[in-house]
Amino acid sequence: MRRIAAIIIRSFLQGLLILSPIAITAYVIYIVFDSVDRLVPWVPRGLGFFVIVVLVTFIGYMGTRFFLGKMLFDAFDNMLQHIPGIKYIYSSIKEVMGSFVGDKKRFNKPVWVCINQNPEIWRIGFMTQQDLAYLGMANKIAVYLPHSYAVSGYVVIVEVKNVKAVTKMTAAEAMKFAVSGGITGLEEIEKNNDKQ
Repeated sequence: MRRIAAIIIRSFLQGLLILSPIAITAYVIYIVFDSVDRLVPWVPRGLGFFVIVVLVTFIGYMGTRFFLGKMLFDAFDNMLQHIPGIKYIYSSIKEVMGSFVGDKKRFNKPVWVCINQNPEIWRIGFMTQQDLAYLGMANKIAVYLPHSYAVSGYVVIVEVKNVKAVTKMTAAEAMKFAVSGGITGLEEIEKNNDKQ
């Protein structure tokens, strides 16, 4: 009887392990879809999401392909960057968004940073400034260190000798590695070890 109960409990926990990531991902997608869909309440349910996607795509196309559209968006951008109070919020959001997407991605240089010498401890991060001499910090660079399982992080200023480039991962893989707490990629390594 105990053996049957142990199998049932183990199977239940295994089922949770399999279904939880799928269920949470589906729920997040539903919340995003539903929130965007509700932005256009005067159209039938489900159509609002597609209206927003088409509108955003159209604005992106107009803002990059047509001279007049680019001029209008640049003028609006300039206006928002000069309104007291709003300029700080707007410029900060614009910088963060531009760091992840668009033509000026900033988190594209993954590096290992030695944060402790004895014992030796390394963290993965992204070089954001290669030369801080203009701040009176010669031979120092700025590295952004993301937190695991969070969107936040912090910047450290370190000597160049304590940083080395990440060569075995792309920038996207390095971000997944950092945000997942170093778990991402473990499955591939284990699979390769099992094959050998």
